[in-house]
Amino acid sequence: MTARQSALTLSAARALLGVAADADERELRKAYREAAKRAHPDRPTGDAALFRDVLAAYRLLQDTPVVQHHFPPAVTQPASIADRVFLEIDIATALSGGAEDLAIDGRRLRLKLPAGLREGDKVRVEGVCFEVRLRAQDGALVRGDDLWLTGKVDPRVLAEGGRVDADTPLGPRPAWISTKAAARGLVRLPGQGLPARASHKAGDLFLRLEAAESRGESPARSLLKRFAAAWAA
Repeated sequence: MTARQSALTLSAARALLGVAADADERELRKAYREAAKRAHPDRPTGDAALFRDVLAAYRLLQDTPVVQHHFPPAVTQPASIADRVFLEIDIATALSGGAEDLAIDGRRLRLKLPAGLREGDKVRVEGVCFEVRLRAQDGALVRGDDLWLTGKVDPRVLAEGGRVDADTPLGPRPAWISTKAAARGLVRLPGQGLPARASHKAGDLFLRLEAAESRGESPARSLLKRFAAAWAA
């Protein structure tokens, strides 16, 4: 193993591939293939150093046992999944808070939700304890405290870097993209994931960068060009 590989920590390896500590072999292999494809030197935005890091991260996590959570035996019989009451919210509500309308025993209730709710958190309303579940959303993912978004950016930014408002499923996200981040297609924005709440610490935002489709010339600009050409004739 090279010195570069040994310097890669487990947390950095998981962040590079975008996997959780309890990811199984199938999830790990899928994440590796996607990351390797993006970083492959044969691609226009590929990067040989990043490709080596991706491979090193994959090998390191392959050799690391999956994190297992062991709990003491329960004194009482736990409630079955069928007996648990879930409150499903979207990722935007988990990030910024919001309100949900609920029907309980024929009553309509409006529940105000704080920002920073995580999967499995408990919310109590009128004597009913709800367990929070996050609704799946394309291009957006929550892993623990961290938020992963896919952002569409101008192709020139992916080539040169610079400041950008990335178009994400949760709205525009301003970011400064270095040339290195642009080349590897991933930027980390510390503290911009799920906000701190109760025992949860503030998470980071991992922004996957994808080139936005080039937009055609606007009608106004086309009209202006035709006017300028006619004036110059």
